[in-house]
Amino acid sequence: MATWVYPPIPPDQLKIKEEESLAKEVQWLLESLQDSLALLKEGLEECVALLAPKEPGSTLVLSSLRSESVKGFVTRVGTKIVKGDINLRLSSLAPNVPRGTTTYPSTRYSLAPSTPNSSAPDLTLTPLLNLANHLNSSLDLIDITRWTGQSTSAPFISGQLRLLCEHLSSAKACLKGPSPVSPDEPEEEKWWLSSVPPSTFEPALNPNLSLHFSVHDASLVLTVRTLSLASNPQTPNIHTPSGATEFSLSSFNLRDRLFGLAGHHKQPTHDEMGESFLWRGKEEVNVREKVRVESADPSLMSVAAKLSALEHEVKRWRFNLGVVIGEEDD
Repeated sequence: MATWVYPPIPPDQLKIKEEESLAKEVQWLLESLQDSLALLKEGLEECVALLAPKEPGSTLVLSSLRSESVKGFVTRVGTKIVKGDINLRLSSLAPNVPRGTTTYPSTRYSLAPSTPNSSAPDLTLTPLLNLANHLNSSLDLIDITRWTGQSTSAPFISGQLRLLCEHLSSAKACLKGPSPVSPDEPEEEKWWLSSVPPSTFEPALNPNLSLHFSVHDASLVLTVRTLSLASNPQTPNIHTPSGATEFSLSSFNLRDRLFGLAGHHKQPTHDEMGESFLWRGKEEVNVREKVRVESADPSLMSVAAKLSALEHEVKRWRFNLGVVIGEEDD
């Protein structure tokens, strides 16, 4: 904005003209933001529609890479998993499928139907539930910003845009997921506290088995863990893929001893080896085996892309308004 006029006028009048010009610019910007907020609301409503519980939902394949450890699928409708069938082939998990009925001995679990007469709990994805809450809060903020009597107040609009940025950033974080080594992971998302309840599947999950569903980079993640008591980390009997058991001595099974491997240190097989966790807040356990599988969800990927674009626009509005009213950019 120019700070000079021609022909020149006295400094006191120049100051008045500057303030009048600035007030008109602020007013124009606030009026243009009303139309922009209407477009923002349309974008958020598209995100809500993608997350809505509509049939048939999204069917996602769960398959471990280069192994037969995990094979199956789940169907997500809205924020819940409503259908699923998972086959596990883990050396530390006894198979529940009789030999001869499948090409390999495995453990099969199917999601129990959730009906009014069923005791099976709903399998709700907490990150998606939090995402839906942030989207709804953003829509409420837009309505308040557009229809209250303070829509012409620059400080009020600036505060509302700041809150919108916070909700959009939190919504993006729900789809991004916590870092695997993040120390500030929410309590309700820690696997040893939020693993799937045993009665969610049929048959009921093995007491030493943990199935944990989460969201990372707009993909559904299933982490399978087999557990052992921390007070007795070396389980005498190890189940093999053939269904037989081998006796274990000093953490080396008989097959390793026969091949002269007893003198070698066992390499860690996963990143949680040696750590202890308070399983369901009751007992200390160690993780024997761990398998993590991801399945990209097209609907969630679309929501993530829309949220990134919308957050960028809101940040741009905040910056423009801050420049005009003299607020520092945070």
